[in-house]
Amino acid sequence: MPTTGNAELPRKLGLLDSLSIVIGMVIGGGIFLIPNLIARDLHSATAIFGVWIFAGVISFFGSLACAELGTAYPETGGQYVFLREAFGPMIGFLCGWSMFTVARTAQVAWLAVTLTLYLSYFFPLSPLAAKCLGLVAIALFTAINYRGVSAGAFVQKLFTVAKVIGILLIVGGAFFWSGKAAASPPVSGAFSLSSFGAAMIATFLAYDGWVQLSFVAGEIRNPQRNVLLALALGLASCIAIYLLANLAYLHVLSIPEIAASDHVGATLAERVLGPAGGTLVSIVILLSIIGTLNGCFLTSPRVYFAQARDGLFFRKFGDVHATYQTPAVAIVAQGVWAAVLLLSGSYETLVDYAMFGIWLFYALMIAGVIALRRKHPEVHRPYRMWGYPVTPVLFVAVTVWFLVNMLITRPVPSFAGLLLTLTGVPVYFIWAKRAHKFESSAAVS
Repeated sequence: MPTTGNAELPRKLGLLDSLSIVIGMVIGGGIFLIPNLIARDLHSATAIFGVWIFAGVISFFGSLACAELGTAYPETGGQYVFLREAFGPMIGFLCGWSMFTVARTAQVAWLAVTLTLYLSYFFPLSPLAAKCLGLVAIALFTAINYRGVSAGAFVQKLFTVAKVIGILLIVGGAFFWSGKAAASPPVSGAFSLSSFGAAMIATFLAYDGWVQLSFVAGEIRNPQRNVLLALALGLASCIAIYLLANLAYLHVLSIPEIAASDHVGATLAERVLGPAGGTLVSIVILLSIIGTLNGCFLTSPRVYFAQARDGLFFRKFGDVHATYQTPAVAIVAQGVWAAVLLLSGSYETLVDYAMFGIWLFYALMIAGVIALRRKHPEVHRPYRMWGYPVTPVLFVAVTVWFLVNMLITRPVPSFAGLLLTLTGVPVYFIWAKRAHKFESSAAVS
């Protein structure tokens, strides 16, 4: 592939592109599944809405912190760049290392497999055919984003709009439903913080994904304005959609019915719309998966690109395609590694393991707002996080609680995820040594 090692990625993404990345990466199939988990722990509408609002507000604080960092350091690589500037190159490298080896590539493989599962609702697929179709999906979105950021952004906008319309159709149908939800029987036992905490874990996962806008900050036009607007408006829209969806569930279903259904969205749609309801939900989930899968290729390779530009990854990952102006090698590498994980069948375990590392780096990134204000007060900050320092401290405190709770309740995947992240430490010193030698030889020449 014709590439050049010193070209920069052009700023081609506008506000609508950025907004579609935030909404498209946050809203997946979770809103059709997670309410079931929450209703098992919380037995009143007040508590259910409380956990969605609380997790939404905390996530919103995280997005505001990301907006401050993204407008102050509007560079390709986002979270990697923020961690590098706040805590040094090794912490930034470990974040990118875990993304490539485990977190984002395993997410791609898992999404590709989930896509085939929902396609099988319409077309029965053998296990071999499903695996081949998953590989085709990975290859397709690799190719789309290889050929230009505008192509990837167009697909992202298309499927984000389609999934939001689909969700609103289902929610609107519920509100126009003439029936009435069965009354929930009284539940013995008082509200407890432990049950609220368990429900909050699931809710946080539903709000995950907003950080990935920062990965393409170096390609957003007028980043000082558009990064903030996309994060704030995007996450506020997601919170509103999630609350509307829960209102619809509680309008049609009782809380015990929600808790008993493994596919709450389908149960709601079938009751309101009849047999066609299940088909509609499957279509909306397919649209959600496609949007998220495309977003993974639109955003994540920019992290590996930024690392390579710092000499902390394969140097070819830092090349820009001479024609398409994309980090072509990094995009292809993500697709190839995701395909390997899909074929090996290890992706599901790795997604489980990756969760601890992802949230650990979230905590460090938001703590980086405080660290960078002290370390580099001279840096121009077009936007300063609202509520500082209370809001970033609150986000970090909740995230630390989240991590401790994971270590207690899910010790095996949590410690495994931590160990997988730490495997990057010796790798970092190898890359750092190579980068130092390269810089020294370049200086001599």
